[in-house]
Parts: sequence; structure tokens; C-alpha cells
Amino acid sequence: MLNLSALKHVRSEKDPFTLMRMVDVNILNTIATLGQTLHSPLPKPHPPGGGEQGGASKYFCVSTDKAANPANMMGASKRIMEMFLMRASLEQPISTARFANVAFSDGSLPHGFNQRFAKRQPFAAPNDVRRYFVTPQESGELCLMSCLLGENRDIFFPKLSEKLHLITFAEIARRYLRALGYEPYECASEDEARASVAERLARKQWPCYFFASDTTGEKDFEEFYTEREILDMARFDSIGVIKNEPVFDPTKLELFLARIAALKARGTWERDELVDLFHAMIPEFGHKETGRFLDEKM
Repeated sequence: MLNLSALKHVRSEKDPFTLMRMVDVNILNTIATLGQTLHSPLPKPHPPGGGEQGGASKYFCVSTDKAANPANMMGASKRIMEMFLMRASLEQPISTARFANVAFSDGSLPHGFNQRFAKRQPFAAPNDVRRYFVTPQESGELCLMSCLLGENRDIFFPKLSEKLHLITFAEIARRYLRALGYEPYECASEDEARASVAERLARKQWPCYFFASDTTGEKDFEEFYTEREILDMARFDSIGVIKNEPVFDPTKLELFLARIAALKARGTWERDELVDLFHAMIPEFGHKETGRFLDEKM
């Protein structure tokens, strides 16, 4: 079985309801679909959606590079998902993949560049946040490789060079505009960028506001693995493999499910409650909290 569902953007981390949706998609739905593949059901409480037990020979689902030393709730949710995968791997062969940002995927900043260009709006992007990017085809190929060739508990990731492939969003914006025949014109503020649109576009210049990142959950750079993980870098030329032992704390996993069920039964919850629960699950969780969010940016 291939589970390719994921809520993978940091943009709405301020919203407690979006955060619970993230828990549903990234964690509870994974547990539910795992329950459909196993010969015997997973321990309860069982989330909605789990049907009859199947007999799949392999289970694959998507993780993210942001699960390595997570700095945001999205990455932490996928790291918690990986913990549940380790538990299920005792009964079912499982593999997954951590890949980089998919270029121009819906909700991403480069996707926003497309929309802003079509609407003749100024660009805004952080100049100090570095990201890896893969094409949609590359992300699909990595998932299929992991599903077909991954051994139990393997996590596949692309071998990307920090020097060659790690790039800032500001540099992506510059290259994007030049490819379309415009020279980026850097403004000192959002107000200046908005006010200068007509004048600059007439000169084949595109107003841009590049800034130091100050938003919650934005990691300065990306990584695919931690120093604690065992790597196999020799098996493939362009793909690395993280080799996992089935390490998990069953008490923590049951506590997590019970706490989420209690919040849902109550019918309301605060963002801080979910943040605290994620910290309880991942003591080393380096949640980057600034009080500002991507949704507030131009």
C-alpha cells in the first residue's frame, strides 16, 4: 500500500484547527491505513477510517526532511508518525522517504511566485532561509524506489549537496524573474514594494522585498538525517538510506493517542496544548516560536 497523503506546509501553524488537521492527516490517517494492511489490528484507540484488515506485503508513506531535528509542528508531526511506523514495522514491512521541497507545489513559496506574477504583484521572500528542491517527477521516483526497493524501516532521501543544491528563497525569486525577462528590484519595505509596481514593471523590473526570517517554524536550513541515525550511502548513486531499528516508546504512543482523543471529545483545544504534547513526544523538539507567522507576510 502507498500512502501519499500529507499536510506538509508550515504556513498555518498559528491555527489550532489546522494543527489538529495536521495530526489527522499526518499521524491518525497513517495509523488507520496501517490498520487496513496489517493481518492483526493495531492497539486501540483506533482512529476513524480503519476498515477490514488486509494482507498487503508492504506499506509505504511519505515523511519529510523536516522530520530531522524538527523546528516546526509539521516536521514534528511527521517525526511522531515515524514513531508509529516503527511500532507497526514489527508486524508489517514498512519504508518511507524524506524528500526536499517539491518545486512549485501548491502552497509553497515558489507556487506563490507564480500567482503573484500572474497578478502583477510584488514578490516577498526571506533571504536567510535555505531550502533543497526536487521536481515533482523526482519526488515520485523517490517514493517508488523506497516502496519497491526499501527494506523494512528504511527511510530513503535524495543525495543533495549543501554547496550545490541548498538555495535561499530570495535567490529563487531572482532566478525566476530573470528567466521571465524581468530584473528583480529590491525594495527596503513592503510598502515601497507595493507602491512601486507600476513604475518598475514599465521598466521591466519587478519590485521585491527580501527580509530576514522572523516567522514561527522556519528552520534556517534543511537536513535529511540526524547524527544519531545510521546511514547507507553506498547502495545507490543518488539516494541515501537511513537504517532504523524499531525504537519507540509504546507508553508515549498510547499517551499521545489518548490526549488527542480527549481534546477532540472536549470539542475545543488551544494551540499551546498541541505544542506541549508534541514536546512531550519529542523532548529535543527545537520548536522555533517567534509569535509571527507566514500568513502575516505580504
